[in-house]
Amino acid sequence: MIPRDTVDKIIEAARVEEVLGEFITLKKRGANLLGLCPFHGEKTPSFTVSPVKGIYKCFGCGKAGNSVNFIMEHLSLSYPEALKWLARKYAIEVVEKEITPEEKERLDERESMLIVMQYAARYFVDNMNNTDEGRSIGLGYFIERGLRPDIIQKFQIGYSLEERRAFTNDAVKAGYAPNIWPRPE
Repeated sequence: MIPRDTVDKIIEAARVEEVLGEFITLKKRGANLLGLCPFHGEKTPSFTVSPVKGIYKCFGCGKAGNSVNFIMEHLSLSYPEALKWLARKYAIEVVEKEITPEEKERLDERESMLIVMQYAARYFVDNMNNTDEGRSIGLGYFIERGLRPDIIQKFQIGYSLEERRAFTNDAVKAGYAPNIWPRPE
């Protein structure tokens, strides 16, 4: 486990404009920098980098974050791997703290839950956008309530099909074991 003070040191050293500038051509536009988004094909730049805030945001696809998030997404790395990648780049020594078996089990369980939650979010969004029931009932309901499609997409609002075990069946079919799902306390 990487200690918090080391994480802070890495994030402070990894200036967003410098890190992203290695992968994207950025042009100065006022206080910000502008470039073509590396996450989706575009011809007109909609990818904005704010050095002052230390963040990036694509107004085309909605991807946003800091240097660590960018490295995770762009290089397909986990959070610790992205931190280590940036630490090597900025010559910051990473001394990992040994964790107890109980801490490791807790962290593994948390990571498993996050993976299942991400799968669930994609599943329910897909239900709303790609099923007749989702479009007519779910999307229709949210539009009727005044939610704009861009807001629905931004907040990943989805729809649960009427079939009681649809998500469970789909998740098991996709290879997610029920024993890693969150359990009520």
